[in-house]
Amino acid sequence: MKLDILAFGAHPDDVELGSGATIAKEISLGKSVGIIDLTRGELGTRGSAEIRDTEAENAAKILKVAVRENLNFRDGFFKNNEKHQLEVIRMIRKYKPEIVICNAIDDRHIDHAKGSKLVSDACFLSGLMKIETSLNGAIQEPWRPKAVYHYIQWKNIEPDFVVDVSGFLDVKMKAIMAYESQFYNPNADEPETPITSKNFLDSIKYRAQDLGRLIGVEYGEGFTAERYLAVNSLDDLR
Repeated sequence: MKLDILAFGAHPDDVELGSGATIAKEISLGKSVGIIDLTRGELGTRGSAEIRDTEAENAAKILKVAVRENLNFRDGFFKNNEKHQLEVIRMIRKYKPEIVICNAIDDRHIDHAKGSKLVSDACFLSGLMKIETSLNGAIQEPWRPKAVYHYIQWKNIEPDFVVDVSGFLDVKMKAIMAYESQFYNPNADEPETPITSKNFLDSIKYRAQDLGRLIGVEYGEGFTAERYLAVNSLDDLR
């Protein structure tokens, strides 16, 4: 299966929080999108790996992604090394995405920046023919995505571009709330975390409103780019 876009997250729910509305919009436009979670989020204060597996599956159905896989790396302890890079390369070569989106380049959680660099490095290495990988016994062909973009998470990183996601924030919020164990629930009896407050939940919407305000629309999602964005005409920048 070839995908147009492959989204990576260090933990289940990262992709939804950072780019859920953009993914929903691209799918509505006919693009094929997949999600790869690097870990099962087993170190999270709330829930368990098994609960988050189910929540991730439910969120994938809400977003209508074509596929979702989990690489089962160790939460908190995976590294940007050859072993982990090769696993990510296998996914890139398996799905041959034109665009990869992944974690924020800098963030509160150490896995986010680490996962961001891991995926970015793997995207480059995936294009080198002398790196050999196989899947189900078959040798894979090299593949390098045309672009790698990073969504924004806890920190207010200045975006390089903003996607108009007006009309798709509700889908994003439904996908986020599929992770019932992780976010605001006034009836929960588990320990509080930085993402379980109502303020955090509200901040998802007001960030989208603020980014939308900056580009003259209702809602926006911001991304950073690793290289200059190329356009054919100034009209493409409208």
